[in-house]
Amino acid sequence: MTRIILTGACGKMGGFIQSVVSGKDNCEIVAGVDKYNDNKAPFPVYESIDEVKEEADVIIDFSNPSLLDGLLEYSVNNHISLVIGTTGYDECQKKKIRDAAEKTAVFFTYNMSLGINLLVNLAKKAVQVLGDDFDIEIIEQHHNQKIDAPSGTALMLADAISEEFDKPKKYEFDRHSKREKRTKDEIGIHSVRGGTIVGEHEILFAGRDENITLSHSARSKEVFAVGAVNAALYMSSQDKGLYDMSDIME
Repeated sequence: MTRIILTGACGKMGGFIQSVVSGKDNCEIVAGVDKYNDNKAPFPVYESIDEVKEEADVIIDFSNPSLLDGLLEYSVNNHISLVIGTTGYDECQKKKIRDAAEKTAVFFTYNMSLGINLLVNLAKKAVQVLGDDFDIEIIEQHHNQKIDAPSGTALMLADAISEEFDKPKKYEFDRHSKREKRTKDEIGIHSVRGGTIVGEHEILFAGRDENITLSHSARSKEVFAVGAVNAALYMSSQDKGLYDMSDIME
């Protein structure tokens, strides 16, 4: 039985995680962490992870980037694997995640969806076939409450695509201030925010007289919860190191 500490337990994603875990017989949530405790969880919820008394095998985090330092410290000191589902980290925080992975097992990805990670592989394959003959644009759409733009998933897609070229591509986020032709060494990344869109990602390969589009549409945040729980089950038995969805897909 995999024992889980859930941070962000009383948020929307916390609710989805609880729902997914309740349908499994190989894992359980033994404690939660949330500053805004609604007292509805069927397990103890603490304001800080340092207050958690229960023993656990893995932490699933869907909280806030500001809590990263405490989570990494707790994971390292208690030898508990950490699955990070929170997004919006800056480069300094990403370095802290990489450094912590030298001492503990950390799972970090920009998107927990299995479908998105399949999209990454398809995009890499498309680059191998199409090469430099096609211009590449990424369009991502999310709900109007999302703070960061572009999405971490869009950047993950761009990074995966760029790695397939001999020379890294530059990312173009804003063309309205420029009056010049598109260059061949760029990947355009565009953000749309509106309504209750869960998550839409489209990769456009635009060539001479033909276009190819790869896309993924998330209809519910539950797809991310399913991915996070699967990651937790995988990580509960892993040694120190940095892991992502590609490790689960192997």
